[in-house]
Amino acid sequence: MKQKLAVLTGAGVSAESGIRTFRDSDGLWENYRVEDVASIEGWHRDPATVLDFYNQRRRDLANASPNAAHRAIASLEKDYDVTVVTQNIDNLHEAAGSTRVIHLHGELTKVRPVDSFNDSDGYSEAKVFDIGYDEIHLGDLAPDGAQLRPHIVWFGEAVPKISQAIDAVESADILLIVGTSLQVYPAAGLYRYAGHDTPIYIIDPNDLPVRDGRITFIKDVATRGMETFCGMLKK
Repeated sequence: MKQKLAVLTGAGVSAESGIRTFRDSDGLWENYRVEDVASIEGWHRDPATVLDFYNQRRRDLANASPNAAHRAIASLEKDYDVTVVTQNIDNLHEAAGSTRVIHLHGELTKVRPVDSFNDSDGYSEAKVFDIGYDEIHLGDLAPDGAQLRPHIVWFGEAVPKISQAIDAVESADILLIVGTSLQVYPAAGLYRYAGHDTPIYIIDPNDLPVRDGRITFIKDVATRGMETFCGMLKK
C-alpha cells in the first residue's frame, strides 16, 4: 500500500510558467480590479468584460507549459498515492501528468450555463463543457438556452469541492503545501484537517502567517523547493 500524499497548490506553482494572478500587483489582475473580474457581483455588472478577461487568460494558458514543480509533483505518483488539491484554474498539473486533481476554484478551459448552480447541490458536472482555449462571448448559449459563463468559482460563490479537498487532507499520511499564501479561505484552512501526527511541508519563498508544530518550512520558489522536498522524502 502506497502512503497517501495530499498536495495543496496555489499560484506560486504556476508563477514560474508565466501565469500571473492579481496578487502579483497590488490587487490588480492584468490591470483589472479583482472585484470586477473575479466576483459574482462583477459578472452581474458587466458580463462582457468578464468573458473578455477569461478569453485572454485562455490565450495566455495556451502558450504556457508545466514547469519543473508541476512535473515533480506528478512524479510523486510513482511512490505515493497522490491527490492534488489546487487553487489554480489552469490545467498545468494535468499537462505535467498528475492524474487526480481537485480544482477548488474551477477550470479555465471549461464553461457552464449561468443556470447550472444552486446552493444545495452546487453545479451539475453534466452541464460543464470543455472548450479548450476557445473564446466565449455574450450570446454563446448552452444547449438549454442559457448564457455560458466561465467554470470558475468567484468571490461571493460557494466552493462545491471543498468537502472533497477536506477528505483528501484528512486521509493523508503526508501533506505538502506549495506556492499558496494561505490567505484565501476556505482553502487556507485546509491544513488544519490533517491528522495530529501528519507531517506538513510548506514550500514558499515568503514568510507565511501559520504556526503549527507539524510544519516544516522550505523557504524557496516552487521548482527549487520541490527538489528539496523530494530529497527529504528519500532520506
